[in-house]
Amino acid sequence: MENNLKRKPNLLFIFADQWRRNSVGFMGKENVITPNLDSFSKDSVVFENAFSTCPLCSPSRATMLTGKYPISHGVLTNCKPGLEGNFLKEEEVTIGDILKKEKYATGYIGKWHLDRPESETGLYPESEAKAWDAYTPPKKRHGFDFWYSYGADDNHLTPHYWSGDNSKQIKINKWSVEHETDIALQFLEKNKNENFALFVSWNPPHTPLDQLPQKYIDMYKDTPIDIRKNVKLKGIVDHPKTIEPFDVDEEKYIDMVRKYYGAITGVDENFRRIIEYLKENNLYEDTIIVVTADHGEMLCSHGLWSKHVWYEESTSVPFIVSYGDKIKGRTSTVLSGVDIVPTLLSLMKVETDVEFEGKDLKEALYGEKIKNTAITMCYPGNAKLLRELKEKNIPYDRLGWRSISDEKYTYVAYRNYNGKGGLEEYVYSRENDEFQLKPFAPNEETKYLKEELEKWAEKFDDKIFIK
Repeated sequence: MENNLKRKPNLLFIFADQWRRNSVGFMGKENVITPNLDSFSKDSVVFENAFSTCPLCSPSRATMLTGKYPISHGVLTNCKPGLEGNFLKEEEVTIGDILKKEKYATGYIGKWHLDRPESETGLYPESEAKAWDAYTPPKKRHGFDFWYSYGADDNHLTPHYWSGDNSKQIKINKWSVEHETDIALQFLEKNKNENFALFVSWNPPHTPLDQLPQKYIDMYKDTPIDIRKNVKLKGIVDHPKTIEPFDVDEEKYIDMVRKYYGAITGVDENFRRIIEYLKENNLYEDTIIVVTADHGEMLCSHGLWSKHVWYEESTSVPFIVSYGDKIKGRTSTVLSGVDIVPTLLSLMKVETDVEFEGKDLKEALYGEKIKNTAITMCYPGNAKLLRELKEKNIPYDRLGWRSISDEKYTYVAYRNYNGKGGLEEYVYSRENDEFQLKPFAPNEETKYLKEELEKWAEKFDDKIFIK
């Protein structure tokens, strides 16, 4: 079959881990070196208001694959030991399942982090999976026939994988992004005459920040690094306060940011390798290419580390879509992780009777402005705390936080994870308070967002507003 005669578009879905929206050169906000993504963005649609549905790896990934909210698909926090049922169930239908039925050659490469940790099951002892990690057998791969993946592991310079139906680890001594790109190119070469749907899940720029080739760090030795106005370098914690507070000086902070940026530059360089292959093999015009992330990274903004909080450094993600010369431009339409599957299937003209909870934003790709909001959430995820809440008959979905954002504002409803205290509410102006330093109480002008979130909570039986 000639490539230019294909009637169905291919899909290449690339997503990195813990990569915030503004940490890419073309956004003009941070001094990140990404020449290839900058060039790619000029011939693509860039969503300027894209959000994670949950700024944690597992819930966000499950949402991006199913088009459903965490409270529906049941992956409420990261897949880790000590939690009951917190993994992607076999009965859930993902975009991989749907595209396999459409006769696509399906593939998944890189981090999965959607399975029950093997340390709890002991099902595949030769896999050597430890801690949060897991070998995922074929029956639980949700339509992805080619499989070169792992569960959760952050050894970026010495990664491991499982492939096929073999639970024995494949151990590699190469930066994970580079190696996974090698495997992606092999998949594309094998399937270039078929309709393919390939998901590539790069772990960097996820921590640890120092696990990347030195050449990418060196690229920033003369690059000025701005310290964001909301950065605090004393008493740094994560939002659930599960880590011991620590301090850094400005020199150490700038070193951390350079490494974070360096990993993104490495992602950019390997992205170029894939784009060049597609163009050289006449596949580019017929392939829908998505570049995004599961969530962002705080990097000491508001004195916070990692993610798990409603600030935009945590919840915002890049979202770039290319489809040959068919679509391009920037859009202010708000997009959330839950909107991805219905939008892509619509763009691919794939019909399904599966019901999604997100919105089809295809017309935004063609320049239409679509009114939409992004609802983002975090629930308690500490195993010991969840057991205590259960003993006290306190519903887990009454605690944590939910937020809703449009172009103008973000409204946040928060209850302490330990169940103590009442509902706290914050509103941030997205137009006039870029660094979210001036929260204010809900008022007449912003009450529509709270009302919409209350309707969402009622529909999904989320108890955040129950007194």
